[in-house]
Amino acid sequence: MNRRLGRRGLLLSAAASCVAAPTPARSEGAAPMTHVVLLGDSVFDNAPYVPAGQEVIAHLRRRLPPEWRATLLARDGAVLAGLRDQVRQFPRDGTHLFVSAGGNDALGWTGVFGDSATTVAGALMRLACLRREFEERYRAMLDEVLRLGRPTAICTIYDVRFPDPAYRETAVTALALLNDIITREAGRRGLPLLDLRVLFDEDADFANPIEPSAQGGDKLARAILRVMEGHDFTTQRACIFAGPERS
Repeated sequence: MNRRLGRRGLLLSAAASCVAAPTPARSEGAAPMTHVVLLGDSVFDNAPYVPAGQEVIAHLRRRLPPEWRATLLARDGAVLAGLRDQVRQFPRDGTHLFVSAGGNDALGWTGVFGDSATTVAGALMRLACLRREFEERYRAMLDEVLRLGRPTAICTIYDVRFPDPAYRETAVTALALLNDIITREAGRRGLPLLDLRVLFDEDADFANPIEPSAQGGDKLARAILRVMEGHDFTTQRACIFAGPERS
């Protein structure tokens, strides 16, 4: 139906187009295009550790509806500061962001496990300093990512699977301090949170102590799809997604 807009209608329409958040172009009556973009490290970019076609992005593309797209910008080995370059590569038609980062920053601090401390309080203060540094890095990364103005979900750092039980327990305990920051940021900023500590609940989810296997990658792809289908990003309300799918 054709209607002429009055002068006031034209002015209001022009003003709205100036302030509205960028959205992908679509034809009249068509559903908006959905383009999922993955930022971060080898949690998403696990191709070197699994057979061809079994990496996270491949699983995700197979599971997404045919009209959806997925782009991998995450890079194996990336640290929090490195996501700045990934943000610069963000596609103009990207609609949703998933971020899994911080594990490599934590890995760089594992040397402190061998440091000596005369008291438990002294050891905790050393960890507190690392926690504070991680918090600064993680917040700066999220600030950078959220400037894109796209619906965003973030992931915790999963519990590593080091073969030595004592070393594994030490690492998992230290990671809990860092995951506390990630969880708090999800709540503070109203972001959905994928808790990979719960999702990756089997040794078979890992290709090695710190990388997702083909099985883990498929679990992660299914979890991303659950967030996309089950979370209303317009509410800006934090929500935790964790655990396997239920029949």
